[in-house]
Amino acid sequence: MRRWLIALLLAVTGIFSNGLQAGDAAPLAADEATEKRLVAIASELRCLVCQNESLSGSNAELANDLRREIRSLIRDGRSDAEIMEFMVSRYGDFVRYRPPLKGTTLLLWFGPGVLFVAGLGALITYLRRRERALGDQRPLSADETRRAEALLQDRDAPPRP
Repeated sequence: MRRWLIALLLAVTGIFSNGLQAGDAAPLAADEATEKRLVAIASELRCLVCQNESLSGSNAELANDLRREIRSLIRDGRSDAEIMEFMVSRYGDFVRYRPPLKGTTLLLWFGPGVLFVAGLGALITYLRRRERALGDQRPLSADETRRAEALLQDRDAPPRP
């Protein structure tokens, strides 16, 4: 009985799965060169929604719209530099993964290094002050050492004078 149930289940699955087979993906652009240019340009641009993915790798709705816009600009005959300039003028230097080095992007380029050096300096200062504070402690006198040993040996007994 169990074998018949498994055979029936496999037959039903086989019948319904014929319509579920995947077909070939339709090309997004009629021209393969256009699609290659799109991928090259979109990989240099940041997705404004995800912010950690390139425009070519993002599935956000805005990324799809921006890829459509880039395709239309490519079809209009614009160069890669013109397309990049269009995107930067519309969304700012943040849209580029490698923004140009200028006054408004200095923090993007050098901010992480400055923060690292400042953090390292603060850590070194803290460690030196802590070492100096610990180094200023005087050793225990003979009487203090004797009382501490007595406390450690017999915790229930009161300390000896």
